Order: sequence, then C-alpha cells, then structure tokens
Amino acid sequence: MGSERMEMRKRQMSVQQESAAGGTAPAQQDQPGQANPRGSNACCFCWCCCCSCSWNEDRDERNRKASYDVREGTADCEDCPKPTAEEVRAWGQSFDKLMCCPAGRNSFRQFLRTEFSEENMLFWLACEEFCKETNKSVIEEKARVIYEDYISILSPKEVSLDSRVRESINRNMLEPTSHTFDDAQLQIYTLMQRDSYPRFMNSPAYKNLLNALSEQSSET
Repeated sequence: MGSERMEMRKRQMSVQQESAAGGTAPAQQDQPGQANPRGSNACCFCWCCCCSCSWNEDRDERNRKASYDVREGTADCEDCPKPTAEEVRAWGQSFDKLMCCPAGRNSFRQFLRTEFSEENMLFWLACEEFCKETNKSVIEEKARVIYEDYISILSPKEVSLDSRVRESINRNMLEPTSHTFDDAQLQIYTLMQRDSYPRFMNSPAYKNLLNALSEQSSET
C-alpha cells in the first residue's frame, strides 16, 4: 500500500507541475468554432478542485496568502521543551497521551515523515487550529485552504477518508463552519492510532529516545 500511495502522489505532483508549466496544448486556447471549456459556466462551488473549475484557476492574492500562511504555520515542528523520560514512557501508555504532549506530537510527526504519511498529522493540527476560529469570513477562507491541501484528490497531501465523510465535507463546504472537518479529523486520528502509533512504539526512533533520556535521568 505504501508504494502505491507514493506512486499516486508522484502522478498527482506530475499533473500539477504540467499544469503550472502550461502543460495544456496551446491549440486548446481560443480555437475558432470551439466553446471554451473553462467559460463562465464553470461551477462556483466546485470543491473537488477539478482542472476546469474557474474558481481553482482564478484564486486571488488573498487566498494564495492564506494558503501560504497555513502551510508555513505547520511546516516546522511545534516549539516545546525537551521531554523527560517519564513523559516519553507515558506516550507508550496511550495514543491520547502521546497526542496531548507537544514533544510527543513532534516525535510522532517525524516518524510519520519517514513513512510518507506526515500529512495525517498536518491535517489533524490544521483542524485543531481551525475549530478554534470564530470569524465567519476567516472560517470560509481557511476551510477552502484545508480542503485544497488535504481533501482534494489532486493534492499530494491528500488524506485517506471514506466516501461518507468526503460527501459530508462536500455538502458542508457550501457553507463551512468551524465543525466542517470534525468527522474527517476524528477519522484521521483513529487511523493514526490504529495504524501508525503501534509501529512508532516499536520503532528504533522511539526506543532510542527513551533509552537516551533514561540514561541521562539515571546519571543525574
């Protein structure tokens, strides 16, 4: 499954790069006798980010800046103090304890990066910030950014959601609220808990960190 996911991402990124470089043939532009497939009839609420959607082509500077801010805000790991040996041991007691600790989220996120599934943590963190928002216009703007970054099938950071949750999000995106991604966030949280968390607990990264902190603690 991991190799298939990586290949799918490569194909998605290739499509995006070709589109950004003007990959469509010039002959498709304003050919006489042919209707413009990207005319004014393009859907206003096309949240699938399809190539023919005029909203996807004509993003204004404000939306680009919002996307930049959200991505940059989660680009680096969270600022937090170095964990103690006791805290690291507690991560092994439950996934909730790991996710409640900033240092735990950082370590787990670095592990997810090695498994090419860091987008799960990025999406969860984005939802955590999103659900705190109260300004309606900001909610609508950030909802579009989150959708484009993590829900769109064209995004290289698309998270794995079932059809029921996707359909619910598509409906909610017509009038997004701070709870638009609640079901999706829970589904990704559960996915990380069942799939990635056990492997992290058995990984050299976790064991080495625990051993190093335990040795430092015994020396002091």
